[in-house]
Amino acid sequence: MPNRSPYASLLDSVPRERRELGLLGGTTRYWVYGPVDATTTILAVHGFRGDHHGLEPIVAQLPDIRIISPDLPGFGESTPLGEGAHDIPGYRAWLAALVDRLGLGSDFVLLGHSFGSIVASAAMADGLPASKLVLVNPIAAPALAGPRGVLTRMAVLYYRLGAVLPERLGFGLLRNRLIVRGMSVAMAKTRDASLRRWIHAEHDRYFSGFADRRTVLEAFRASVGSDVSHFAADIRVPTLLVAADRDDITDVAAQHRLAARFADARLVVLPDVGHLIHYEKPAEAAEAIRGFLAS
Repeated sequence: MPNRSPYASLLDSVPRERRELGLLGGTTRYWVYGPVDATTTILAVHGFRGDHHGLEPIVAQLPDIRIISPDLPGFGESTPLGEGAHDIPGYRAWLAALVDRLGLGSDFVLLGHSFGSIVASAAMADGLPASKLVLVNPIAAPALAGPRGVLTRMAVLYYRLGAVLPERLGFGLLRNRLIVRGMSVAMAKTRDASLRRWIHAEHDRYFSGFADRRTVLEAFRASVGSDVSHFAADIRVPTLLVAADRDDITDVAAQHRLAARFADARLVVLPDVGHLIHYEKPAEAAEAIRGFLAS
């Protein structure tokens, strides 16, 4: 099969079930992986423009853990919020409502990747009752101040143009396959040609799976208008940061500064990888998560 996931054989052995809930005027679709009698549950929040598929390589490395992975409202198979905007307060309220409806109590671990790290941190600072927090590729500082801030500024212009064009043209620009491929090429750091092809195929399939122009524009403004450092000091639970030494959005120095803002944080920096830890180094990320959960 062309572009078959390198993690497919592992993932195929993990039980999964697709479910849905009505939340805040929309429908949230989510997937439950792993054994029903697992002793540990992780609620995983994906990044901007992605969906639950992006975190499946990490899921594949943790077959004994129950992992609940929703599509963010307005992305993947989840419909947009009917109540509130797709901004940090909106997603924070959605995550709190999801935890409540799932009946997770406080006996679960919250995981967020990239933009999901902001959403997860905002919810934790607001009192979400998770027992531990895991942030993969956390957005540790304003994106415009990152190592390749010029690319972020270009992205800002791109989304602004997508907003001011007529609806059909703007929507088409935001889903343009050549631009999506350019984003994918910029983010991928692996030298493995087959892995790169698969990463690009994943972005081709899922990176434009947003419901409408309003949703993606609201979420983009939220992604560049906030970062985890805004919430870290108010998070009291043990926290794991899994960062990358070649991340174009947040450099390693910013990750160390971020870790120091938490009451109780451990920082693991993975080498030779950028903002796609979940695609390129899921086994290493899973190993760090296991060590953290066991500590």
